[in-house]
Amino acid sequence: MNKILKFFRRLFHNIASFIDKHIIVPITKLVLFITSRFDRSGRKFENWLSKTNTLLFISLFLAIGIFIVIDQKIIIFNDNTAEVLKNQPVTPIYNEEAYVIEGLPKTVDITLIGSKTDLYIAKQSSSHDVTVDLSGLKPGSHRVSIEYNQNVGKIDYMVNPSVATVIIYQKVSESKTLSLDILNKDKLDSKYVIEKVDFPSDKVVIKGAEHQIKTVSSVKALVDINNLVSQEVGTTTLKDVPLKAYDQDGNVVDVEIVPAKIDVDVTIASPSKEVPFKVIPKGEVSFGQAISSFSTNETKVTVYGDSETLKNITYFPVEIDVTGLKESKEYKLELQKPVGVTALSVNNITVKVTLDGVASKDLKDISIEQRNLSDQYKVQLESGETGKVDVNLKGVSSVIDSIKSDNVIAYINLDGYTPGTYEVEVYVEGSDSRVQYTPKTKKVKINIYQK
Repeated sequence: MNKILKFFRRLFHNIASFIDKHIIVPITKLVLFITSRFDRSGRKFENWLSKTNTLLFISLFLAIGIFIVIDQKIIIFNDNTAEVLKNQPVTPIYNEEAYVIEGLPKTVDITLIGSKTDLYIAKQSSSHDVTVDLSGLKPGSHRVSIEYNQNVGKIDYMVNPSVATVIIYQKVSESKTLSLDILNKDKLDSKYVIEKVDFPSDKVVIKGAEHQIKTVSSVKALVDINNLVSQEVGTTTLKDVPLKAYDQDGNVVDVEIVPAKIDVDVTIASPSKEVPFKVIPKGEVSFGQAISSFSTNETKVTVYGDSETLKNITYFPVEIDVTGLKESKEYKLELQKPVGVTALSVNNITVKVTLDGVASKDLKDISIEQRNLSDQYKVQLESGETGKVDVNLKGVSSVIDSIKSDNVIAYINLDGYTPGTYEVEVYVEGSDSRVQYTPKTKKVKINIYQK
């Protein structure tokens, strides 16, 4: 107690000394300077000012004024202020195994009101728990309060929103088949393919409200190519691959999935196949000319893709437009990948087309094949049709002379045809693309009927 009294005595003594030295004395000197410039009446004012009572009242007046100013500053400093804590997470308290809740906001804003000191302490606290106690509530709609569990007793607070209408549902479960969704597949090296992805199990359990469960159309494991440590041929295990539930429109459905994450084995392969180039001319060269030969700077190319695609590739087509060509010409072409092919060992090719004088000959009685007819139908030729066609060949003599009937195929394309009588076009193709093949009979009449 004595220490406190001594502290206040020193405080007031220092204040008085400060006032006397920095306020009273300067004011007195100023008044004396002013009065010295006036007549004798000024001396009366000086005598009045030099009286003890006058100086006492002036000092008292100034002390009261300074006290009021300081007191106002203290009031302002001690006045309450407010701070807003944005987006504080809300934690519901309920039986998560038995119920599902909807309508509760995920975050709230908290306004703290108090002194600056208390607010500073409150903001530094790591605990800003916002909870909603739903324990004991049954399925249905409930209006509940959102509480902020603050630890600083002198702080007032407001939660926005402070109440919420919550709907509680009984939790149900259902088994679903797990499928695969590969993300960022385009980030995989073009020479590689995902050969297979193995799961520990293709069954998962989804849990949620009954109306949520009914909307789930599929559950997918999201395998992200970016998560592969290295892109090499072989098998890599990806840990903690997330699972997502989707409705029929592809929107994510917020349900619980058990398990929520799985480990998957991703097998990377690099299927490839080496095939020859085949130059395919489009259009007709100038009248009186024919293609004598094709020559390319590359004879073969390695194609990369999935195994099913590669199985059906026997050559790599290179199409060139020779319409109206009058003399030999060299073409520089950029190769276009066929559907299903992901990469090529060669991306450009040079093709030289050599021309010579045209010759012609006919091949007799080429049998007409049928293609692409549904297995449930049969074809019968109309009366007068022989099922054979003569084919005219145009090209360089040395080329067409080597072509026999076995090298030419005539066919009709019946894709999409149903029972009835039709007149269909005859197509011809041959093994040598330097030759122009033309059927002498353009169309044949057929009858399609049910087996």
